[in-house]
Amino acid sequence: MKKIRVEDAVGTVLVHDLTRIVPGEFKGPVFRKGHIIKEEDVELLKSSGKNHINVIELSENQVHENEAAERIAKSAVGDSIYLKGPAEGKIQFKAKRRGVLKINLEALTAINDIGSLTLATLHNNTLVEENQAVAATRAIPLVIENEKIKKVENICKTMGQVVSIKEIKNLKVGVIITGTEVYEGRIEDKFAPVLKEKIKYYGCTLVKIVYAPDNREKIEEGIKELIEDGAEVVLATGGMSVDADDVTPIAIENVADEVVSYGAPALPGNMLMLAYRGNTAIFGIPGAGMYFKTTSFDLVFPRVLARERLTKKDITSLAHGGLCLMCKKCIYPACPFGK
Repeated sequence: MKKIRVEDAVGTVLVHDLTRIVPGEFKGPVFRKGHIIKEEDVELLKSSGKNHINVIELSENQVHENEAAERIAKSAVGDSIYLKGPAEGKIQFKAKRRGVLKINLEALTAINDIGSLTLATLHNNTLVEENQAVAATRAIPLVIENEKIKKVENICKTMGQVVSIKEIKNLKVGVIITGTEVYEGRIEDKFAPVLKEKIKYYGCTLVKIVYAPDNREKIEEGIKELIEDGAEVVLATGGMSVDADDVTPIAIENVADEVVSYGAPALPGNMLMLAYRGNTAIFGIPGAGMYFKTTSFDLVFPRVLARERLTKKDITSLAHGGLCLMCKKCIYPACPFGK
């Protein structure tokens, strides 16, 4: 850092904000820290009473914070992300569309291990909305070594996209409501209205709703019927516990080619079941889905809509962060659940 005449400052970097005062009209920064002085800035600086300023002269191996942030962001950015900035040395990653945020955790850790720079993101597998900020990057000092930025670029080149979004698809969803008491009209069906609203929220199309008693063969027939009618996802509700009449899990297992999991380490919704028949995902949704706005189902369903084929490991990984705090007013996903 050194003090120089403003006439000699073109191309140098400010090391602090420069304040301008116009009595009765304005007081504030005329230029922010990190601004690169241009020829047209000289007269404005002099009229603001700045005849000398403190600047940094960049060596061949130094990079200004704005350039550093741009290079980090362009290296790390992935599908369905656009960049905004730099502003005060920071660049934001924003979602081009609604979808599931995918973070390359290994690459993210390697980048932040370099030091003197940061790349911070939202949690992996978070459902994000169009234009939502999902990550941000910056160099911590005003000037950073070029070699560190090259390391970021090499990491991204070797390990792939760091921040990306998988678009969720408008899939066709079929619903089967099980339970003899509902099937016979003894009690009012409370599950269908909840699932209709949830299907709408996730941007899917409801194929139809069928009802079945607590009879394994009837439930199997209902699931097959929904798939034959074009359902790409089937939601089966009721009969998911260990009561003698609860045969829904058996029916799902009999219909499926693959059972991923019966049970999820997340509360509410720990009796969640996921299976596949061909490419059709079949969910067994426990009663918690009728009473709680957000359950284990909401941690998994967006990934299915993004056409991910989930595994047992995907389900067991829900354990870390899988305890809902049961807030009086649900603010998911802006909470620890599933994170």
